[in-house]
Amino acid sequence: MWRCIARGLRGAASTTRSTSSHPLGSHLCRFFSSGVNSSYTVVDHTYDAVVVGAGGAGLRAAIGLSEHGFKTACITKLFPTRSHTVAAQGGINAALGNMTEDDWRWHMYDTVKGSDWLGDQDAIQYMCREAPKAVIELENYGLPFSRTEDGKIYQRAFGGQSLNYGKGGQAYRCACAADRTGHALLHTLYGQAMRHNTQFFVEYFALDLLMNNDGTCQGVIALNMEDGTLHRFQAASTILATGGYGRAYFSATSAHTCTGDGNAMVARAGIPLEDLEFVQFHPTGIYGAGCLITEGSRGEGGILRNSEGERFMERYAPTAKDLASRDVVSRSMTMEIREGRGVGPLKDHIYLHLNHLPPDVLKERLPGISETAAIFAGVDVTKEPIPVLPTVHYNMGGIPTNHYGEVVTIKGDNPDSVIPGLMAAGETACASVHGANRLGANSLLDIVVFGRACANRVAEIHRPGEKQKPLEKDAGQRTIAWLDKLRNSNGSLPTSKIRLNMQRVMQSNAAVFRTQETLEEGCQLIDKTWESFHDVKVKDRSLIWNSDLIETIELENLLINACITMYSAEARKESRGAHAREDFKVRDDENWMKHTVGYWENEKVRLDYRPVHLNTLDDEVESFPPKARVY
Repeated sequence: MWRCIARGLRGAASTTRSTSSHPLGSHLCRFFSSGVNSSYTVVDHTYDAVVVGAGGAGLRAAIGLSEHGFKTACITKLFPTRSHTVAAQGGINAALGNMTEDDWRWHMYDTVKGSDWLGDQDAIQYMCREAPKAVIELENYGLPFSRTEDGKIYQRAFGGQSLNYGKGGQAYRCACAADRTGHALLHTLYGQAMRHNTQFFVEYFALDLLMNNDGTCQGVIALNMEDGTLHRFQAASTILATGGYGRAYFSATSAHTCTGDGNAMVARAGIPLEDLEFVQFHPTGIYGAGCLITEGSRGEGGILRNSEGERFMERYAPTAKDLASRDVVSRSMTMEIREGRGVGPLKDHIYLHLNHLPPDVLKERLPGISETAAIFAGVDVTKEPIPVLPTVHYNMGGIPTNHYGEVVTIKGDNPDSVIPGLMAAGETACASVHGANRLGANSLLDIVVFGRACANRVAEIHRPGEKQKPLEKDAGQRTIAWLDKLRNSNGSLPTSKIRLNMQRVMQSNAAVFRTQETLEEGCQLIDKTWESFHDVKVKDRSLIWNSDLIETIELENLLINACITMYSAEARKESRGAHAREDFKVRDDENWMKHTVGYWENEKVRLDYRPVHLNTLDDEVESFPPKARVY
């Protein structure tokens, strides 16, 4: 039963510390759950737009929306500057041409090639063409880029980047702020968001989308973790920017907060997720800790060596060597270890040498990783190599979108049917600009270009303050019943145990190399892990700072992503990009140049497929036909 009382802004403020500043005000409701002696206070807000997530994509979208005059709410489960964008090290790609001649079309070619021809070329064209403008905009916002002697933005070499469509040697395309580019970018964007009066709802956990009966998204429902109140945010446009789900794996560079919340919200709403089988392993996570050592370390001249002291990448990528794309380097390292040339007592990792580089270069260009290596590996990088191992780093797949950032689904004969009111950007989205394998330094570019694209698209189709259709009478009721059931779960398994089981299954059965046997077993094991979630025990029954409940919600979100990932990988009978099958070693364009879409229906995975966009947006560039991908 719902009991609602209309309140002005002051009345709502007495219930929660942050309320809508929209002229329509807020409403306070109380929902009494059925079957248990508990009730939930529900506060309603109305905005022109709501952004979920305050990393680079979410902040750039919020800034753009505010610039266009939209009343915007930004919901985040973390304080914005703790979002995972802060951990990005290497830089942001753009064909600025500051170090050598460059062209966005060359950048586009490298990105299409890096994607192993699974990327949508219209979206890739859009991203690479917008890249120089996006970086100059960040510079104007105040991002403290590293500089050349003549004052231009410094650009370093990065993996998979070339000049003249792969014929002109190594490109220096990665603009950076030393090796702390994500940190600089996130703080810069947060400052701009504050300047533009974005309304932040900090430490609010978004639970589900509010979908009406005609399939339009009307906002989200979120839990205020500080006081246990629930908040329905109604908006004409909802932009999801919640990041990836790296924590589905045992060893990942991802923060513990990277739990695929936006993906799971979309999946529970009956919308598919795209290409989740493509999980990127970063070649250089610190052995035993998983902490990221940026690709920029190799861009500055770092070298991978095996137990015999060989620079083994010359064997696997004769031209690019240590700066081949990430999937190639990760597999090469794994093969060296498998063949007995790993280092250490167990011969189970590889050495990254920076000790041949001048100390002043390390101090100026790589201060962050020098510190990280000292703390987490006990290594002085000026004297010793860093022990490294491929570690889960990025999710190429996610919520399917077009190049405007609008979420799309298959509807009848239309594989690109837009879901009204719903958009996504950043790692949670799949535009698909990364296809089967993301090039290093394209992720920061992705978040700022498509965060901005979402805001611009909203401005094209809506006007600030326009009237919105009322929410359905029972909007959010199912979510509250689900939350109440989880909060009162009284099984026998703690959340931590189920989570560890899931992480070990994913690490073992959907790893750098995959076989039919490991994937089939993985499907069975991940199904059993999902079934065990029905026996979860939540000890804390409160609603105020209930970390037990929050981690249980995050676990369900991770499990949904993990299940779709495993089934998508089992079904794809080829090797492409990050999806490397030992039993299907060759890329099969005839049968598998298509996007996997995975639905979560009745706690089971259903797969379908949609075509890759091989067309470009216009005649500024021709599409790049598939060919063998070698470095």
